[in-house]
Amino acid sequence: MPPTLPFRTASLAAGLCLASIPACAAGEELRLPAVVVTARVESAPTFDLPASLDRVDLSGYRNDAQASLSEALRGVPGVLARDRQNQAQDTQLSIRGFGARATFGVRGVRLYADGIPATMPDGQGQLSHFALAAAERVEVMRGPFSALYGNSSGGVVQLWSADGTPEPQADLRAAAGRYDGLSASARLRGTLGGDATADGTGYHLAATRSDSDGYRRHSAARRTSLNLKLHRDLAGGGRIELVGNGFDAPDAQDPLGLTWDQVRADPRQAVAVAEQYDTRKSVRQAQLGANWRQPWGEATTLRVSGYGGRRAVTQYLAVPVAAQASPLSAGGVVDLDSDHGGLDARASWQGQAGGRDLELTVGASGERQRQHRHGYENFVDDGAGGTLTGVRGRLRRDQIDTVESLDGYAQAWWRLAPRWSLQAGARHSTVRFDSQDRYLTAANPDDSGRVRYSRLTPVAGLAFAPTADLRLYLSAGRGFETPTFNELGYRADGQAGLAFDLRPAASDTLELGAKWRGRAGAAVEAALFRADTDDELAVARNSGGRSSYRNVGRARRQGAELSARLPLGQAWSLQLAATWLDARFREGFAVCAASPCTTPRVQVPAGTRIPGLPWQQAWARLQWQGQAWEAALEGAALGAVGVDDRGQARAPGYGLLHLEAARGWELAGDRRLRAFARIDNLLDRAHVGSVIVNEANGRYYEPGPGRGVLAGLELRL
Repeated sequence: MPPTLPFRTASLAAGLCLASIPACAAGEELRLPAVVVTARVESAPTFDLPASLDRVDLSGYRNDAQASLSEALRGVPGVLARDRQNQAQDTQLSIRGFGARATFGVRGVRLYADGIPATMPDGQGQLSHFALAAAERVEVMRGPFSALYGNSSGGVVQLWSADGTPEPQADLRAAAGRYDGLSASARLRGTLGGDATADGTGYHLAATRSDSDGYRRHSAARRTSLNLKLHRDLAGGGRIELVGNGFDAPDAQDPLGLTWDQVRADPRQAVAVAEQYDTRKSVRQAQLGANWRQPWGEATTLRVSGYGGRRAVTQYLAVPVAAQASPLSAGGVVDLDSDHGGLDARASWQGQAGGRDLELTVGASGERQRQHRHGYENFVDDGAGGTLTGVRGRLRRDQIDTVESLDGYAQAWWRLAPRWSLQAGARHSTVRFDSQDRYLTAANPDDSGRVRYSRLTPVAGLAFAPTADLRLYLSAGRGFETPTFNELGYRADGQAGLAFDLRPAASDTLELGAKWRGRAGAAVEAALFRADTDDELAVARNSGGRSSYRNVGRARRQGAELSARLPLGQAWSLQLAATWLDARFREGFAVCAASPCTTPRVQVPAGTRIPGLPWQQAWARLQWQGQAWEAALEGAALGAVGVDDRGQARAPGYGLLHLEAARGWELAGDRRLRAFARIDNLLDRAHVGSVIVNEANGRYYEPGPGRGVLAGLELRL
């Protein structure tokens, strides 16, 4: 199919939709959404900005498990968030194809919680500590303007927790589901010493505990999280916020991926080596952050954010004992202690230029992360001439890794004519990596080293308002993505030392979009996008339980997005989201065909699809809201997903239906009781829920669960 044909098809579909939607609108008032903080523009509503921005409201009642951010992001086009049914690994998250190749954690996408980064300076991020029980909303930015957030900004996801309430309010929630899944959460909101909007200090304390045996064998996990937010209004319109959170997940079992034959034989099984080596992961994190905002004069506002935290990870891998015989092996147990912190300061000025509204923002940020990484063998002698696996053995790695970033940025938004507005900005980023090797032997030389990356990322966008309820825009920009410390860990030639020859991937992105807002909350958005990447990062070789990476040349991600929010009367509403994505390597390169492998020899031709990404995905939700009862039918469909660079294997596409219902009761004293139930995978379809791209042993597939019921109670006091 010629690359222009999907764009024409998507343009026609978007145009027909935009032309027909006004007939669906009803009511008297045009309701525009609140300004999305992620846009960093205050003098204009999100509707007027030349960017794809979504705000997902989480402040109301919800009928899901509140266990994964993937639940909240189902209806955002361009976003692929997949629950791996494996709590030893994080949610798989990608935006317009960026981040899909991550085998653990999140890379290529910037993450924030209450304005505090959850992505480290090297570009590696974590979602596990996001406090969904405390969440008020999630904001998602896609496209060129994501680059203003710095390294690895293929998109931006921000979670915001709710403020305290003027009067004390408590919410209790308990739910039970399949596979002995139990969860409970409690949150307390109120104000200390006065009114939350005057002299008082608002507070929001939320705690969550979940426990499950898991869909697959050897996948039991327990998670505990705590989140506290304090906020206080200051004289002159200022505000200060203090946010602290803690997360603990001890010994979450990892069933690992399956081969296709294993999926067909028993999708609930764990691969044999998972139980042999008792693969598991423990995570403990604590973080504290502060946000301060203060108007300075009539036109200027200052903002300062700072944070610091510690994260400890211990992971037992299924690295074969024989593979650890190499003197260069790092063993099969990862013990990582990480301290991180940063500061961001910016000033915004609102005024006029040429008689038109103008907003300018300038700022700077600095971040630092220090990791002390130990590696141990995952076996010991049992004292009887045998080997005991799945336990910590001898030290095989000891190094201190430090990464620092220093960025300066500027942004301007200007209404240059009654129907036209311009937004432009640039960010200069410098990222420094330093590794100090402390494990030296005669056969394992000093692997210390350092490298520095620096990039300027400009962006610009133009918006046009042909009518009061329609916006058309065009934006373009450049972003970049450095290798993470995990990708720098091993050289592609198999020699000692870190892969400091890797180069950052640089992407040029173009987006054309339309936004329509009708009455009574109706809305439609459509976008066409293309991102051309140089120095794309890909797996070079897998050997001895470790992966190394290299730059493989050019790649292209292009596609179309469409979303709609349609009121169908006073009680009914319909939400739709669809994404078409064509992501391909534009240059050929060689890969390894099997593990172990030291020299890539199998050629991947230009035009091969980038793995980990479906060609199409769609989502729809039909909801009915009565006075006491409510119900919803939800559908999701995903196209086939490639699992390796060669394009030789793929996970088949699937479509799922989910059904939910709830009833509420008003109790004495403004109390409210609510019961809810949700049936996931209503038709009990077998499917692969997520994939592990380029898994060395061909264990690419992570099966999704069959039909299951979740039921719960919520009490508001």
